[in-house]
Amino acid sequence: MKLAKKIWTYAAIIGLAVICALNYHLFVFPNKFAPAGLGGVCTMIQYVLGINVGWLNLAINVPLALIVLWRIGKSLAGRSFLFAVVFSGMLIVLEQMDLSMFIYETDTGTSTILGPLVAGVINGWLYSVIVRMSSTTGGMDLVSALIRHSHPHLNFFWVSFAINVCVAFASYFVYGFQIEPVILCILYCFMTSTVSDRLTKAGNAAIRCEIITDQPEELSALIIEQLHHTATMMPAKGMYHDKETSVLVCVINRAQKTALSELIKTFPHTFAVFSDVTTVVGNFKRIDRSGHEEKDLIDKGDGITV
Repeated sequence: MKLAKKIWTYAAIIGLAVICALNYHLFVFPNKFAPAGLGGVCTMIQYVLGINVGWLNLAINVPLALIVLWRIGKSLAGRSFLFAVVFSGMLIVLEQMDLSMFIYETDTGTSTILGPLVAGVINGWLYSVIVRMSSTTGGMDLVSALIRHSHPHLNFFWVSFAINVCVAFASYFVYGFQIEPVILCILYCFMTSTVSDRLTKAGNAAIRCEIITDQPEELSALIIEQLHHTATMMPAKGMYHDKETSVLVCVINRAQKTALSELIKTFPHTFAVFSDVTTVVGNFKRIDRSGHEEKDLIDKGDGITV
């Protein structure tokens, strides 16, 4: 099972790298703007000097991956290096292919904004998946890992933010002294960070339920039987009627909210309060809609990410 997970994980990293290269080729390069981080620097160099981003990306990531291997560990370095090599190789290959029928660009520029919007959404989704595999997309992510390893107290956000500001500022001069590439770069960065943040949180999210009931034993038994989660019972007192009651606290998957609500309705004088939980750690089972425990197909490696 472990071997199958590893094979699937490395195959997924390769697939994500191919998607990332297509994203650049179809939506970034044709619309003449620089994406975030070191990829944006490489994109501007390609625009000015004609050197393929694939070769530039390799030149940056090979030494970075070696340093990460030396300073941090082989899992993060190896997986990030695999992504960088496949991504770079695909950019070089795609340059030789005619994908004009799929490329999004406009002659008038009236819909140029759609390019960075789509590219940012795709990259944000991709980033949220790749991080779960203890991997990165290379570039600034590897720099981030090195900084946090050496100086864990530093907030890398400001370093990344400063580089992205420089990329956006430089793009004004690189792309013919126009303000539009600057706006497109900012829009791309915003979409990438927003989508990746929301998807990452959604993957770790759950629902906390506090149930006030006079029948805690019966209700908790049904929760265990039907939802495959347990509950913690706490004694309580209803102040309106000055009556002893109980509070059941349980954490469930988002997909189970409707099922638990219907279950609660069958008990008289019972109500519940739901609240979102952004992260659950420890021995918490994730149950799918059919009532079975979700199988994690991804090998999470050593768990080191940026």
